[in-house]
Amino acid sequence: MNVRTRFAPSPTGFLHVGGARTALFCWLYARHHGGEFVLRIEDTDRERSTQASVQAILDGMDWLGLDADIGPVFQSDRFDRYREVAEDLLSRGHAYHCYCSKERLDTLREAQMAAKEKPRYDGHCRDGAQAPPGVTPVIRFKRPLDGEVVFDDEVRGRIAMQNSELDDLVIMRGDGSPTYNFCVVVDDLDMAITHVIRGDDHVNNTPRQINIFQALGATAPKFAHMPMILGADGQRLSKRHGAVSVMQFKDDGYLPEALLNYLVRLGWSHGDQEIFSREEMISLFDIADTNRAAASFDFEKLQWLNQHYIKESAAQPMGARLSEQLHAIGVPTADGPDVAEVFDAQRERAKTLVEMAEKSAYFFADFDDYEGDSAKKHLRPVVLEPMRALRGRLQALEDWGKEAIHSEIVATAEAADIKLGKLGQPLRVAVCGTGVSPPFDITLALIGKARTLARLDRAIAFIEARAAAG
Repeated sequence: MNVRTRFAPSPTGFLHVGGARTALFCWLYARHHGGEFVLRIEDTDRERSTQASVQAILDGMDWLGLDADIGPVFQSDRFDRYREVAEDLLSRGHAYHCYCSKERLDTLREAQMAAKEKPRYDGHCRDGAQAPPGVTPVIRFKRPLDGEVVFDDEVRGRIAMQNSELDDLVIMRGDGSPTYNFCVVVDDLDMAITHVIRGDDHVNNTPRQINIFQALGATAPKFAHMPMILGADGQRLSKRHGAVSVMQFKDDGYLPEALLNYLVRLGWSHGDQEIFSREEMISLFDIADTNRAAASFDFEKLQWLNQHYIKESAAQPMGARLSEQLHAIGVPTADGPDVAEVFDAQRERAKTLVEMAEKSAYFFADFDDYEGDSAKKHLRPVVLEPMRALRGRLQALEDWGKEAIHSEIVATAEAADIKLGKLGQPLRVAVCGTGVSPPFDITLALIGKARTLARLDRAIAFIEARAAAG
C-alpha cells in the first residue's frame, strides 16, 4: 500500500500549534513510509474563509519545512465534483431531498432537548416528501438505521457507534454548497488518502464519514485521532496561555527546528530521547506510539529546546534570522558588525532570537542610558585613571582584533595594579550600557574602534562629572 496522508485545515484563522502538530504527524508518517503528503485547504465556508488565513497556513507550513507532495488543493475548486457525487447518491437511494423549514427543525430540536433526548433529525422527508412551492431543498445522506459502525483507531483502539445514535446529516445545503463531513469523504476518496491523522475532536464525525464511504462502495482509510493539547491549567490550549499561532512563535524568536522537536514530543515518545533531528523524526516516528492522554504545552520546555538549538546552530544562516529580529525591534544593522558574528558571540546568552536581538542592540546602535544601577555601581571615580589610560592604549591600536584588545586591557589593569575584573566590568558598562555581555575583548572587537572610543569618552565624562559632584 502506498501511504498517503493529508493535512486539511480550514482557513478561518492562523495556523494553531495543534494544527501544526497534526500536520507534522501526517508529514512524518508519510515520509517514514516513503509515501505522499497532501495539503488540502478546506475553504467551503465562504463567509469565514479568508485569503489572509490561507496565507497564514502556507507561511506556517513553509516556515516549519513541512513540504507537501500534492497541493495545496482547495475544496472551493471542487464544488462540481461534490454535486456530481451527491447526485449519484440521490440516484442510488443513499440520499434524499429534505424540505423541512428552519422553523420546523428548531421546534423539533427544542422538543427533543426538553425530553432530554439527543437532538437529531427525525427522518421526516426520508421516504419521500411533497415539495412545497418555492422551497429549495437540502440533500441529506440516508444513513443505515440498524447496526453499528466499528473502526480500529490507530491511537485510541476499537471504537463503535450505533447507527441509531447518528442522524441523516445534510451533505448539500440549499445554496448548493457542500458540508464538511461530505466533502472530506469525497476528497479522501478521490485523493486516495490511506491514513487520516487528526485531532480527537473529530472522533464523532468518523462513523458518519465511514457510512458515506460505504455508500460510495469504497473502503474508508485508517483513522488515528490524537488527543488535544492543554495549557498548564488543564484547559484546552488557547491565546490566554501564551502564543498559539505558529507564526507568532517565529515572531517571538523561536526556531522552527525547536518547535518541531517540541511538537513531536507532545504526545509521542521514543524512549527517553528528547532531542530529535528531522531525519531521526522521520526514521523513528510511528503513529501507534502516540499517547492516548492529552498533552500539556510547557513553554519552559520549549524555551529549553530553543536555547539548545540556538547553541548548536551554525552562525552564518542564523545571522539572517537574528538580523530579521533586530529590524523588527527597530535596530538597523547596516552600520555595524557582521550579524552572524554577533550571533556567534551571543549564542550562550539567549533562549530566543528576540531576547538575543534585545541583548545585542548595542552592537549596532548607541544607547541613551546605562541600564539600571550599572553606571552607579561600576562607573566610579576610582576607575577614572585606568579608564583614561585604557582609552589611550586602545586609540593607539592599529590591529583592532580581540587578541590585541585583550592584551591592552590586561596591560592597563596590571599598570594600575588592579584585578582584571575591576577594569573589565566598568569597561563593559561603558561600551555596552549594561553589566552583561560576551567577553569584553570579543565585544569591543565587534563594536568597532570608533564606536568603542566614543563610548569610552562618554563614560569618562560621566565619571568626571560624578567625581566633581563629590
